[in-house]
Amino acid sequence: METKRITVNGVELAYVEQGEGPLALLLHGFPETPVTFRHLMPVLAEAGYRVVAPYMRGFAPSQVPADGSMLMKDLVADANALHEALGGDGDAIIVGHDWGGFTTWGAASLAPERWSKVIVADVPPVQFYARRAAVPEQIHKNSHFYFIQMGVADQIIPVNDFGYIDWLWEHWSGNTGFDATEDRQAGKDALRDPANLRMGLGLYRQNFPSDKFGTDEWEMGHLLSKLPTQPTLYLHGSEDPVVDEEILADIVAALPEGSDGALLQGVGHFPMVEAPEEVNKRILAFLGK
Repeated sequence: METKRITVNGVELAYVEQGEGPLALLLHGFPETPVTFRHLMPVLAEAGYRVVAPYMRGFAPSQVPADGSMLMKDLVADANALHEALGGDGDAIIVGHDWGGFTTWGAASLAPERWSKVIVADVPPVQFYARRAAVPEQIHKNSHFYFIQMGVADQIIPVNDFGYIDWLWEHWSGNTGFDATEDRQAGKDALRDPANLRMGLGLYRQNFPSDKFGTDEWEMGHLLSKLPTQPTLYLHGSEDPVVDEEILADIVAALPEGSDGALLQGVGHFPMVEAPEEVNKRILAFLGK
């Protein structure tokens, strides 16, 4: 697919596109790129959507923002501005994973008139994170939150051809035996330049500041405090311990009528590539309701 470019909020974003019809905006996370959606894009295009998957601001080949901002409010503003710039209407849908998932929670709740349905994978609404925050397994899984805060991370992460990114994929994956070679390489290339890596790490440093994260002064927590009013599908891998069956049930119960959720067995943090057939099937069924 051809890589195209569009400018929103003063930042030039690269994106790939497939299909025609209502807009389907697919938002990736860290350390990922639109390659993560390679299985989902053709399925949504065949279902009658214009599927657009942008590279997040700061991730090559998208532009590094001049002010260096990777705040959640800017990512949310980018998503809603893309809806406007791409000619989206009230039938548009938004899909997000990881940081793209956080962005999706915010974009859908702040501009409900833009998005008819919402799909998020592996980042629950922020109010549900506290449920397992003190579980040692969860603290270990989230070790990157703490390591990335350190200035030395800029020097360590690129060592051995970004060996840390290889480890993250292994650390976060389940046991489906999928091949993440293409995803790992794309993620490394998007962050290979020091300026891009600084922006990628800025997601954690700017949005999870060590002195405010989890307190009443946590800006991202306030921004994402509201849930969407649109029907929402929430997908989560069973090997990603931030959510279990009980928490999933509570998430779905808190979402509006027409919402649904699933805990994908044996799947880790990357369901779009770990279990693409199941994910695609569930998404199509949800959209067809």
